[in-house]
Amino acid sequence: MSILEMQNCNVFYGKAQALHDVSIIVGDGEIVSLIGRNGAGKSTLLKAIMGLNPIKSGTRKFEGRDVTNATTEMLGRSGIAFVPEDRRIFATLSVDENLRIATVMGRKGPWNLERVYNLFPRLKERMNSRGDTLSGGEQQMLAVGRGLLTNPKLLLLDEPTEGLAPLVVADLIKAMELINAEGVAILLVEQNLKVPLKLAKRQYLIDNGHIRWSGKTDELLAEREKIEALISL
Repeated sequence: MSILEMQNCNVFYGKAQALHDVSIIVGDGEIVSLIGRNGAGKSTLLKAIMGLNPIKSGTRKFEGRDVTNATTEMLGRSGIAFVPEDRRIFATLSVDENLRIATVMGRKGPWNLERVYNLFPRLKERMNSRGDTLSGGEQQMLAVGRGLLTNPKLLLLDEPTEGLAPLVVADLIKAMELINAEGVAILLVEQNLKVPLKLAKRQYLIDNGHIRWSGKTDELLAEREKIEALISL
């Protein structure tokens, strides 16, 4: 069963078309990756899923329901969480305050402050520190933790490992595996193939707003040289 279906979606920025008849599916409890070079349309697609970019034509379905015209708030309350590339941490609030803000949505589920602090012990160590004093890795943990506190069924992650040290990336990969083991589906946007190859069973390649390739991870490996050439242009 699919948790998310985007069918023939077209998105515009003013008169400029950003997504062209894009169709993707994320299965219930599945990790799917969306890969592509900078400016290919990856973030645009995530924002379209979250209702931040309006869909000009096409359909968006969540858990089988047509939610094409749903607002961002409605989608969040339905169980979609979005962790943007820029993280959107509140700089003047503490780690704990940043996390508690996410609990106001009131969705029932397994994720609470204690579980987030157990998943990311570094956040517990820095719970009283202001957001603007955190390292890049700590900010990313905080952004993911905040998303989890909405108790999502689908987690959208935009370039979660970009610019981070290898040890931090390893910690985030482990966290994503644990999150997924709890039944949370993940749509993971990355430019570097290393993380998607470790986590995702299926991949989509987007370029110039078009889905250029899709398939299973073993199929990607068979065509890795060609695909790496496409995402490094």
